[in-house]
Amino acid sequence: MPNPRGAHWDGRGVNFSLFSANATGVDLCIFDTEGGTELERIALPEYTDEIWHGYVEGMGPGTAYGFRVHGAYAPEEGHRFNPNKLLADPYAREFVGQLEWNQACFGYTIGAENADLSFNEVDSAPYVPKCVVVDSTFDWKQNPRPRVAWDRTIVYEAHVRGFTRKHPAVAETLRGTFAGLSTPEVIDYVKALGVTTIELLPIQSFVNDSLLLEKGLTNYWGYNTIGFFAADPRYCANQMNAVREFKEMVARFHDAGLEVILDVVYNHTAEGNERGPTLSFKGIDNASYYRLAPDKRYYINDTGTGNTLNLSHPRVIQMVTDSLRYWVQEMHVDGFRFDLGTILAREPDGFDNRSGFLKVCSQDPVLSNVKLIAEPWDCGPGGYQVGRFPPGWAEWNDQYRDTTRDFWRGESAAAEIAPRLFGSADLFDHLGRKPYASVNFITAHDGFTLNDLVSYNERHNEANGEDNRDGHDHNRSWNCGAEGPTDDAAINALRRRQMRNLLATLLLSQGTPMLLAGDEFARTQGGNNNAYCQDNDISWVDWSLANSNLEQVQFVRRLTHLRARYPILRRSRFLSARVNEDIGLKEITWINASGAEMEEAQWRDGRMQCFGMLLDGRAQPTGLKQRGIDATLLLILNAHHDVVNFTLPGHAGDEKWALLIDTNVEGKLQKTAFAKGDEYAVTGRSLLLLQLLGVGHEREG
Repeated sequence: MPNPRGAHWDGRGVNFSLFSANATGVDLCIFDTEGGTELERIALPEYTDEIWHGYVEGMGPGTAYGFRVHGAYAPEEGHRFNPNKLLADPYAREFVGQLEWNQACFGYTIGAENADLSFNEVDSAPYVPKCVVVDSTFDWKQNPRPRVAWDRTIVYEAHVRGFTRKHPAVAETLRGTFAGLSTPEVIDYVKALGVTTIELLPIQSFVNDSLLLEKGLTNYWGYNTIGFFAADPRYCANQMNAVREFKEMVARFHDAGLEVILDVVYNHTAEGNERGPTLSFKGIDNASYYRLAPDKRYYINDTGTGNTLNLSHPRVIQMVTDSLRYWVQEMHVDGFRFDLGTILAREPDGFDNRSGFLKVCSQDPVLSNVKLIAEPWDCGPGGYQVGRFPPGWAEWNDQYRDTTRDFWRGESAAAEIAPRLFGSADLFDHLGRKPYASVNFITAHDGFTLNDLVSYNERHNEANGEDNRDGHDHNRSWNCGAEGPTDDAAINALRRRQMRNLLATLLLSQGTPMLLAGDEFARTQGGNNNAYCQDNDISWVDWSLANSNLEQVQFVRRLTHLRARYPILRRSRFLSARVNEDIGLKEITWINASGAEMEEAQWRDGRMQCFGMLLDGRAQPTGLKQRGIDATLLLILNAHHDVVNFTLPGHAGDEKWALLIDTNVEGKLQKTAFAKGDEYAVTGRSLLLLQLLGVGHEREG
């Protein structure tokens, strides 16, 4: 049968199906269970609607296989068929073995004149991983999906290997694997932190670049996918049962009420450009799978990695969406973060927020009901598209990251950061989109950790072997007076306060916050801001810091608790600065240090670095929430280097302000109740959160 694509066991045999519009024949190659010896070669007998297919009775799970595809080797016409190359099934569910770099992996002869036009007859089978037929049955035992509402979502970005590689509660044999991530102590920690959704860096099967291996490095982040349906066996404690191990991990997170979303890379593959290897798509149907230049010998490279998947082709877009549905329906993941997401929406005429891919996602009954997050930029033409994805999508907001970093290092003022604090309405308030469409972050896998952001002015990437030339050179960081670790107590105290400022800003802003794993206890990468190739102590989370910096962990837990407790901090619509005529109040009011509403001249003042954001829960359209009046909160930010005496707003009366957060205080607050009109000495470079108490208000415990 031509459908479904890939290898499917029905209990009696296996149906194999492979798309190729330009091939002249396809051979199915069967290997021993270790993938070392080719046992049999079967020509797929049927060709239906550009699909090559055949059924093998008696074959079952555990069978290792690959394809050899026949056709024209005519690079200048876009065709690179070479049956000497064993090719991975694009729909493979599991792999056995690892890629061993060898001349045989290339469809051409390295070193020949016009090398990529030459033809290499060496068999690649001994050097490439083999696909495996799987038994996909799994008893989910009524395991419910958490289905966390967007307004309650707090994302926690982590790397499967790095997160558990040094975790003391994880058995040594399980560290760095899906099974290790399933360890109860690991899940209990994530749950207790107050986050709702763990976002895993790429786990789909990927390739280690030969240039990195030659340097003794590795593609640690995994943004080099070759198998869009298969979990990478390197993350499996039992590599012969990858599907089950991944499902077990997801089930355990769901048991704890936590979502699992995947960082996915559908913009390019590991095959590179015309000088790259032939591992799968290039040898199956190069002209269909990739965007090619007018001279079809060459590839369009909007990704910076050598090639770009052709999502304008119906069979390619089908493969991508089939993959997404597989991870949702079969593997039970709860959403995706799309690497270089603008490429997925780029048609031949440029970025189009009604592109074929985005249309498919918006109408698909499966995909439209999970979390979809775009990284809304790439290096192609018109590649920066923050705020321009359609309804139903959330987006990484780098303007939030950059402005918040600048504000707390004293390089931007109130006018720049204010829009970021209430959901970046200037970017997202259109077409009915909501504040949660803005995924706010200070740090992510790419760049400095939070600790390094306040400890280094410059990148320190010498370990990457590129003479410290790689990675961002404009990090908007500030070392607080010394580069790297120091014994200076005053500098260390300032760094801790700056980390609290950044964490509090993130978790008290409107929008969807995303934390980088380990930032809650000041994880460091020694100033490396591009640790993509460091599978070692540079990237692995050092869990000993969780104990030595327990106070900061507790601070983050306090913030996530406050965010969960007070809906005013995570409103599902954009706050309004208009007066509610029924009660004479605004939802949001900007306050200056005298306790009055900000004036236009102050907004224009580039030195205005201390101000307040008053969120008045009484000013909702109805003035009420289901369980009473919402809280009224005051967020005060002082990025000035010195103390500012801030008058707490309001008129005399029974109501008081209760202090919930002061980032200058390490440990328990000594005084927490203040009258309206009192002056509060706001320490230089610090943040406060206060709650208005009185009739109809419940004090935070």
